Amino acid sequence: MLVVERHASTSVHPRASGQTPRTMELYRWAGIDEEVLGVSERASQGLRITIASSLAGPVFHRLLEDMSELDLDAAVGLPWGMAGQDVVEPILLARAEKSGAQVRFSTTLTSFEQDAEEVAAQVSPDGGEPYLVRARYLVAADGGRSRIRERLGIPVDGLGAIGHSIGVVFDADLGDRLQPDVTDLYYLQHPEFTGALVNTDVPGRYVFAADYHPERGESVDDFPPERLTKLIRAATDLPELAPEIRWVGAWEMAARVARHFRAGRVFLAGDAAKVTPPTGGMGGNTAVGDGHALAWQLAAVLRGEAGPRLLDAYEAERRPIAELVVNTSLHNAKQRMAPELDLSGVGDPVDQIELTLGFRYRSSAVLIEDDDPRPTENPNAPSGRAGFRAPHVPLGDGRSIVDLLGRGWVVLANGPSWRSATREVAAETGVALQCFEAGQDFGDPQGVFAVRYGLEPDGATLVRPDGIVAWRTGPVPDPAGTLWDVLARVLSR
Repeated sequence: MLVVERHASTSVHPRASGQTPRTMELYRWAGIDEEVLGVSERASQGLRITIASSLAGPVFHRLLEDMSELDLDAAVGLPWGMAGQDVVEPILLARAEKSGAQVRFSTTLTSFEQDAEEVAAQVSPDGGEPYLVRARYLVAADGGRSRIRERLGIPVDGLGAIGHSIGVVFDADLGDRLQPDVTDLYYLQHPEFTGALVNTDVPGRYVFAADYHPERGESVDDFPPERLTKLIRAATDLPELAPEIRWVGAWEMAARVARHFRAGRVFLAGDAAKVTPPTGGMGGNTAVGDGHALAWQLAAVLRGEAGPRLLDAYEAERRPIAELVVNTSLHNAKQRMAPELDLSGVGDPVDQIELTLGFRYRSSAVLIEDDDPRPTENPNAPSGRAGFRAPHVPLGDGRSIVDLLGRGWVVLANGPSWRSATREVAAETGVALQCFEAGQDFGDPQGVFAVRYGLEPDGATLVRPDGIVAWRTGPVPDPAGTLWDVLARVLSR
């Protein structure tokens, strides 16, 4: 795998802070979850979210006091992360390079062509000669204004731009204005501006954002350090504060979803596929989900385990998630930052915990047998049905059943007849397939496995490499033949 990145290094901005337990599952399977938790001491302390006039001004609403309000013990066995993009990206880079990926910074993709067999991309390193790269597939993760998406002619749907902000990273001593050991996020509805302020993983470093209005002729140049200092003083209620400004940049708050996530051999991921308001912290987490979804499907096709039609599942599964994320984030934005926002044409929001941990995929890569149209379910009362995330089960040794997943296809069996069938099918198909039998290969001290997975005695569940239930069944007369047929269907073989 080759990654070309136009920037000179990983991100220096602590944006996209916070990792959901679902993202932490994906990081655990990649072997980096402990590193991500380790770079943010705030991770074990939690999150506080406040809507206020300023840090010491009137509080309009406390959305979250601390993480203890979120009872997810039945849903997950992993904590939330609170690390910023600036400290997570080096971890991701090191893991990618360890796995054999080549990452070329200060390099721009300038053009590409595709045919039925490959993609040919022209790339240009800063100060160097352009060269041609040929690959089976191209993943466009080039941001909300994706040139690759534009070149493909893929339109976007949604409200578009709903606001503009000046972002500032600054160092200062704010005293007791923020709680130092948690992620303390304030949405500010100040008489002079609307914005946000949050602490970072670096002690004494903060991120501040305030709205500005290009439609009135304003630009970044209208916000010199003196004006930014004045805004920060107003936000913090510290009139003598002398912040040391580390970074300034403008960004657009927008809501857009690409109409298609794929064109031939080119796939859109992250902000190239959808742009969402930051209210709710779902943008970066959704991007990680996009990347993982594409990774396991591309790997299966490139290894010959799956037919190329498996890749159709990416858009079928991820685009509905993107729409739910954008709609829910818009409703959050109206509540937290933009009460005047007209959402009359926007779909209803979804409970954010259900969207994070109780989402459902629908595609040819899951065999759904019920007619429930709902896009989510309560992850604290999981059904174990196909399309949903494999439910958490404590194993009694400090692990979760999640630790058995994520490295290939897994059969979770509620009886002995599936073990030899799994070995037989794995040998015949060449698919990385393992069987774990309750009571034999893993413990179930709370006696919840069969209930959470909806399994009869001698029934079984097939779990994909991304931890999604692909299929489940009761006892069958021919487990090997049934499993072979199911694998062939979900892998488009």
